[in-house]
Amino acid sequence: MPKPSRRTVLATGSAFSGALLAEGLPTPARAANAPGLGAPPATGPGRVDAPDDAWRTVLDDADLVWRRVPKTWYEGPYLGNGLLGSGIYAEPGAATRAVRFNVQHSEVQDHRPEFGSLFGLARLPIGHFTLEPVGTITGLDWRLGLRDAELTGTLTTDRGTLTLRAFVHTSRSVLAVEVTPSAGERDFRWVFHPANAISPRAAFMPLPDGYRGNPPAEVEEHDGVSAAVQPLLAGGQHVTAWRERTRDERRTLYVHVAHSFPTSTARDRALRAVRDVSVLPYEALAVAHRAWWHDFYRKSFLSVPDARIQRFYWIQLYKAASAARRDAPVMATCGPWLESTPWPNTWWNLNAQLEYWLIHGSNHLELDAVTRALSEFRENLAKEVAAPYRGDSLGIPRTTDPSLVNGAASTLTGYGVGIPGQNPPTPEVGNLTWALHNVWLSYRNTMDESILRDVLFPLLRKAINYYLHFLEPGADGKLHLPATFSPEYGGNSRDCNYDLMLLTWGCRTLLESAELLGIDDELAPRWREILAKRVSYPTDSNGFMIGADIPFAKSHRHYSHLLAVYPLYELTGRTPDEKALIEKSLAHWVGFEGALQGYTFTGAASMSALLGKGDDALRYLGQLMSRFIQANTMYKESGPVIETPLSAAQSLHDMVCQSWGGVIRVFPALPVAWRELTVHDFRTQGAFLLSAVREAGATRWVQLASEAGAPCVVRHGIAGPVDVRDGRGKPLVYEDAGDDGAIRIALGKGESALITAQGDRPEPRIGPVTPNAPAPSWGLPSA
Repeated sequence: MPKPSRRTVLATGSAFSGALLAEGLPTPARAANAPGLGAPPATGPGRVDAPDDAWRTVLDDADLVWRRVPKTWYEGPYLGNGLLGSGIYAEPGAATRAVRFNVQHSEVQDHRPEFGSLFGLARLPIGHFTLEPVGTITGLDWRLGLRDAELTGTLTTDRGTLTLRAFVHTSRSVLAVEVTPSAGERDFRWVFHPANAISPRAAFMPLPDGYRGNPPAEVEEHDGVSAAVQPLLAGGQHVTAWRERTRDERRTLYVHVAHSFPTSTARDRALRAVRDVSVLPYEALAVAHRAWWHDFYRKSFLSVPDARIQRFYWIQLYKAASAARRDAPVMATCGPWLESTPWPNTWWNLNAQLEYWLIHGSNHLELDAVTRALSEFRENLAKEVAAPYRGDSLGIPRTTDPSLVNGAASTLTGYGVGIPGQNPPTPEVGNLTWALHNVWLSYRNTMDESILRDVLFPLLRKAINYYLHFLEPGADGKLHLPATFSPEYGGNSRDCNYDLMLLTWGCRTLLESAELLGIDDELAPRWREILAKRVSYPTDSNGFMIGADIPFAKSHRHYSHLLAVYPLYELTGRTPDEKALIEKSLAHWVGFEGALQGYTFTGAASMSALLGKGDDALRYLGQLMSRFIQANTMYKESGPVIETPLSAAQSLHDMVCQSWGGVIRVFPALPVAWRELTVHDFRTQGAFLLSAVREAGATRWVQLASEAGAPCVVRHGIAGPVDVRDGRGKPLVYEDAGDDGAIRIALGKGESALITAQGDRPEPRIGPVTPNAPAPSWGLPSA
């Protein structure tokens, strides 16, 4: 039998029989009310009225629109379900002849740890389909509908039109593209192009000695289903299977990707998946997909009077749910939409943390892959520290694959996380502690004790233990750290702020967690000693230094030296001197142009929000939008990365609501121009769902629903005396909490409180606010 061509052309499809989908597809994420994921929005007497058309209005308004052919990943539509992803744009070098539908998958990776996480364990490119019309492309009118997570529209050529609909099914992990051609375009075709299975980093950096790409994929035919089978040198394979079906004038392409290691079972799974799902017409397949997305969006609501930012925000929620699921790998730098990149894996010194912050306030704990992965692969975290410390310590290197393995560093040195005081390698020690701060946020926002008991406490204990091996007293009687590395700022420094700040937060959190869990831990005296005796954070006349040996003296995109301010909230400006130090450090950091990048401005926006400076926060977000955010709200540096736009959504959260330190702060940092605002079912620490409305520049009402019965202290922002009523309208007793207008309300689990100005009786309804000015849609307008 002759070897099939690697460039396989699909002719017109025909009808095939098959069974409904049963096997070979990923297990859907657990229900939203499963343990550790947060309960569904509270219901009961007095809950805010939230009509369906509120979501329909904001989502339809946020749709991305294309009137021109997108030419790059940064311009085009994108579809995904946390595993399978497709970025869509013109075929490079043939923009008038074909449109590319990339096919990538977050589980597809190499398995050669001896070459490291960026080569030997890298995510591998899979390939792409080209939609090739009969004629020359002359126009395009597309819409990415957020509400249905579906691309629709028309491609126009000099021979006719191709009307298409496309989605990546939320649970069945299939790319489905339905095309209805006009008479002149009936002979359009789909062509699959397998990619070279080599680390994308190979286009940017020299190959490690002995490293070579995997052999070419082979395209096979199996009774009407095509399969590109990609063998891997380390064993196993990944397989892209597809079939085209014709029903009336509509032709539907079904695509599925499977990965297996070390066995070669992916081919059978992929073929079975495509056979089973392709018996369903596009519209029938779409029903469950659309229902999932409609339910997803209804978990929270936010409307602000800046039309551009409001649309951007809802697009980030769409992007997050397209790129993340609890049971999917922790997002790599590109999410599931792998492109040519120097960063083809997961990054733990900022990227992973920022990618997931928005899930808490937006009430989407079902997307929390970080907590799941750190728990599931904790044994690998022990292997990433040097052998003498593995009995009681854990760590995570700068980069890993989805199972938290680094590879090359471990092969060369026996460990992946550096050793303080030794160089090389650069001892970037704090990454695991920072990642565990995300886990702590998931605990605090759900009050799910299993997260605290089973994941956060045992892992954080061992992450902090690693520091305890190296802390040493100095002549000043203080505890000091030997030289460690502050992410991305050259050179190692003693008493590095990145590590001191994380160590402080970690010890404080361990003590609080042990008390909550009723644990009399033998290390508690040591944690208290560290809090009492650790050296002060190094500062100079410009604010926070990198460490005792290195001033902050050059442009630096990362806020690794400022973590105690944000996101840890260890320093919050509670005294005039502390506030002045934060302001000085922030201004000095962003004052160096040259190396600043997008997440510089999201960090600066959130720090400004901490200080209550809403106009400054908005100005920083404006710089982000004008300087870095691309047409489709994606972001690029040397290659595509997705953490920055997602973290911008968190910066908006920080302007609307903050809940650190046991106090819920409603509208703490709104710009003067934002006189109207609506938020609904915003999740806060303490497991409260917040709804609130601002009218004519003043907070009209605030409602809090308690899921866990945790202490409720709220700085509501309503001027003058207030009334507090329960869900049945009866007065609730409250007291002054002594924190700049905060009050303390006794709320049991499942109870709610409505706060209004005294004597005011507004109807607590939510809906979109009127924008201050028109703004263009995201996407590509007409030239």
